[in-house]
Amino acid sequence: MAIILGIDPGSRLTGYGLIRQSGQRVSYLGSGCINVMRSLKSNSEPCLADKLKVIHDGVCELITQFQPTEFAIEQVFMARNPDSALKLGQARGAAIVAAACAGLPVAEYAARLVKQAVVGTGAADKVQVQHMVMAMLKLTHKPQADAADALAVALCHAHTRTQLILTARGRA
Repeated sequence: MAIILGIDPGSRLTGYGLIRQSGQRVSYLGSGCINVMRSLKSNSEPCLADKLKVIHDGVCELITQFQPTEFAIEQVFMARNPDSALKLGQARGAAIVAAACAGLPVAEYAARLVKQAVVGTGAADKVQVQHMVMAMLKLTHKPQADAADALAVALCHAHTRTQLILTARGRA
């Protein structure tokens, strides 16, 4: 059995999703978003260091609360705006450091691979990802878009784990 924490990083909203995997079965444990701006409650734009601390502390809190055994995060994609890509990379780094400090193995997945694993096409949009996450986890409500993306990262990791285990057993 594994408890997988999936993260969809962002400098304003960082989505998270937690699933339990037992064999080939997965079940929903929780999801949501770390809302950096709401956490800082400032009238002015907070500095980057404060935003990264909120992400780090939020992920640490999730790790303490849910005790995941594995951590999966979406890789940075090259956006049109290099500054946005750098901020996204820094948000990822804050989350990854929280996982590393907790001794969790960290797996990284390209957005196209996550969409492929969950929807069947790497070109899927957010609505398709939300729909498939709801169906796969038998959810009664639609998760927030960033939370659905994080659950998709966790599901992609669960699928990858299953394939690796099956492949290893086939070689034994």
